[in-house]
Amino acid sequence: MPLGGGIVEVGLSFLHRRGVSVYFVDYPLYFDREGLYGSAGKDHEDNDRRFALFSRAVLEGAKAIGFKPDVVHLHDWQTGLVAAHLKRHYRDDPHFAGAGCVFTIHNMAYQGNFPRAALEVAGFGPQDWSSEGLEYYGQVSYLKAGLVHADKLSTVSPTYAREIQTSPDRGFGLEGLLSRRSGDLLGILNGVDLEAWDPSRDSALPRRFSVDDAAAGKAACKEALQRECGLDVRGDRPLIGVVSRLDYQKGLDIALAALEPRLDRAQLVMLGTGDPSLTEMFAALERRRAGSVHFHRSFDESFAHRIYAASDVFLMPSRFEPCGLGQMIAMRYGTVPVASRTGGLVDTVFEAASEGRPANGFLCEPGDGAGLAAALDRAIAAYRTPDWAARARAGMTADFSWDRSVEEYLGLFKGALPR
Repeated sequence: MPLGGGIVEVGLSFLHRRGVSVYFVDYPLYFDREGLYGSAGKDHEDNDRRFALFSRAVLEGAKAIGFKPDVVHLHDWQTGLVAAHLKRHYRDDPHFAGAGCVFTIHNMAYQGNFPRAALEVAGFGPQDWSSEGLEYYGQVSYLKAGLVHADKLSTVSPTYAREIQTSPDRGFGLEGLLSRRSGDLLGILNGVDLEAWDPSRDSALPRRFSVDDAAAGKAACKEALQRECGLDVRGDRPLIGVVSRLDYQKGLDIALAALEPRLDRAQLVMLGTGDPSLTEMFAALERRRAGSVHFHRSFDESFAHRIYAASDVFLMPSRFEPCGLGQMIAMRYGTVPVASRTGGLVDTVFEAASEGRPANGFLCEPGDGAGLAAALDRAIAAYRTPDWAARARAGMTADFSWDRSVEEYLGLFKGALPR
C-alpha cells in the first residue's frame, strides 16, 4: 500500500469471536510498542505516520480480503483520514461504490494535530490545505478530516452533541464547522456491557447481589473493601468512590478541595492514574487522612469492580464529559452518582424526578467548587434515608444497555448511504 510517496508492506491478522470477524493491521515498526498512543505520559512522536498508515491500511485491507462495506464507521482522530481518503482517493473505486461513511466523536479534546508535513506523508496535496479541508490553525487535523469528509457525524450523548456546536471550551475551535453540519450530527448515548457489569454475576465481588437484596449485598462489599484498604469499618458514613483518569477534564483538582472538609462524615476510595501533580495531591490527602482515604495508583479492573459495588456515592465532577460510563456502571451497582451537569452525565443523572424519570443522583455545575461541595452535602445528608434507597433502586433498574441505541445507529447508517 502507498505511504509517504513510497510503498510499504502491511500484514493483516484475523480473529473471529462471538460472531464477529475482526482484522488487525499488523505493522510491527509502528504498533509493536508500549502504549496505544503514547507512553510515559507523552504521545508517540510518529503518531502522524502511524495513523496515516493505519487509515490507508483499513481501506486497502478491505479490498485485499474482498470485504465491500455498506457503511464505513470511524471513531476519533485516529481514523479521520479514512473519510478523507474515501472522498479523495477512492471516490471512483468500484469497490467502495455506494458506501456511506459515519464518523463518531468520542472526545473533541483529542484532535490529532500535526505539522503540515504530515499532509504529504498521509497522501494528500496542496488542494487539501485549506480552511475547508484538513488545515487547522496552521496544522493538519486528522479529526477535522473526519468532520469535513464523513457523510454523517455522531457523538456519544445528545447533550454533548449540542455542547460541541455552541461552546468554544467543548468544540475546541471546531464548533463553527460542527454547527454548519448540525443537520448531519446526531448524539447517541453510549451503553454499558450488561454482562461485564452485573452485580448479581460479578466474580470480582466478595458478595453478589441484585436489586432485591442490594442493601445487604452492598453492606458486605463495603465492609470487605474497607478492610482491604485499611479504612475504618464504618457503616454510618458514606463511602465515596472514584474510578477515573487523573486529568484536567475530570475536575478532580476541584473535587480535592470539596472532599477534604467532608472526610469527617465520609470516606474516599479512589482508583486512578495520569497527571503526576494530581497523583501527588491525592497521595498527600491519603497520608493526611489515614483511615478515611485509600488511593490505588495503578489500573486494576477487579479493584474497580469492587469500588463500584462497595461505594455509596460515585463522584464524577468532570469539567466536560462526552458520555461517561462510570456513572452508568455505578448505578448498575446501586451506587448513587454525584456528577457535573454536562454531556452524557446530565443525560443519565437526574437530581429531581420528572414524569417517567425518577431521581437517581445529585448534580452540580461543571467547574464549580462551591456547587460540588453543596452537592456532596446533599448526598451525605440523604445517605441512609428512604430517599437514598429510592435513588439507588432507580439507578439499578434503569436501562443502560446498548439495545436502546441500536435503532438510532441503524437510522444513522441508513442516512449515510447515497440517495
